[in-house]
Amino acid sequence: MTYENSLEFALKLDEQDELKSYRDKFHIPVINGKEIIYFTGNSLGLQPKSTKDYINQELDDWAQWGVEGHFLGKNPWFAYHEMFAKPISKIVGATEQEVVVMNNLTVNLNLLLVSFYRPTTTRYKILCEAKAFPSDQYALEMQVRNTGLNPDEAIIEIAPREGERTIHNEDIITAIEEAGDTLACVMIGGVNYFTGQVFDMKAITEAAHKVGANCGFDLAHGAGNIELKLHDWEVDFACWCSYKYLNSGPGGVSGVFIHEKHCNNTELPRFAGWWGQEKETRFLMEKGFNPIKSAEGWQMSNAPVLSMAAHKAAIDIFDEVGMEKLLKKQRILSGYLEFIVDDINSQLTTTDTSLEIITPRNWKERGCQVSVIAHGYGKDLFDELTEEGIISDWREPNVIRMAPIPLYNSYEDIYRFGEILTKALK
Repeated sequence: MTYENSLEFALKLDEQDELKSYRDKFHIPVINGKEIIYFTGNSLGLQPKSTKDYINQELDDWAQWGVEGHFLGKNPWFAYHEMFAKPISKIVGATEQEVVVMNNLTVNLNLLLVSFYRPTTTRYKILCEAKAFPSDQYALEMQVRNTGLNPDEAIIEIAPREGERTIHNEDIITAIEEAGDTLACVMIGGVNYFTGQVFDMKAITEAAHKVGANCGFDLAHGAGNIELKLHDWEVDFACWCSYKYLNSGPGGVSGVFIHEKHCNNTELPRFAGWWGQEKETRFLMEKGFNPIKSAEGWQMSNAPVLSMAAHKAAIDIFDEVGMEKLLKKQRILSGYLEFIVDDINSQLTTTDTSLEIITPRNWKERGCQVSVIAHGYGKDLFDELTEEGIISDWREPNVIRMAPIPLYNSYEDIYRFGEILTKALK
């Protein structure tokens, strides 16, 4: 598409947008009497207007039925989590038995590592990307320590080449091959939170399997943002949060994927709880854990219904729209933001200042997010944008992360951002 930096062009795209009505299904925050331009769906998605009704339904059933709401409520709590299997499987490219919604993200990552990081005296290393999100780093470090190993010796970190911003996928593959039969597990953020780079998960998984290692991904920045085919790629495990691109509220529940070749294996080590016990015998309260033959077998506790109600409100919107339409608009929308930043950068007249997009330009390696280094500018630039109603994300020392979301961001949002950015730069 040939873009133009004009209001007329932006309004024309909005008029042609087949998803434009969905913006009205979300609460757009109003600050200082003005509707903001919200670009932090990669940190916390906006609230669907239906969320309150979904939560109130469960509160009403709790008030009316008490404990009997587990079976007599409109959405019986006993099997509440089961409603997510079908819609979530379509978002991440899985079968219904391979996914389950439970707990929170880092809790689930630790639970999965118990099953898929099984070090021996010779095969004990974990490979991840350098500067992964801190929660991932901490989880990997403590998983290694809890097996009596030294993280400095067991964890392999793959960084960008000198002078570059993103990681070459071939460098990851090479590192896997070099680790060989010392490698127990690969665990990478499928989408890097800082740059927005999407890794080649299919190729990484194949390389890991060739050397006999398990392979999994933290998809906090992937689920609801990029096309995923976890089953077809034969990924061993994955987990994600629901409060970013999936718009399910602060601290919202997490999702888990476990490939069918593993989730049917009841002998696979795991931490256990009674909600993972096979359903036919769960309430017999007998000794001896017999896990459900699906991803549900990794559950430990019953569903956090109020949090899941918010998740259901958001997922119902995703199910209505479908990932194909979301991805189609995403490319045009994020491409327009990229164009606007490039256009403004071309007009900067000093050599000491520039705007450098560090998110890959190749659409196979990126999603919604556009990360920009503001060379020559400090946090004052970000603060001024915030004062003018642009809600984005600042990362030290000088990176602004933005994620225009196809469900609720407009092309006019992108154009108005350009106007405000141009003014702030002056």
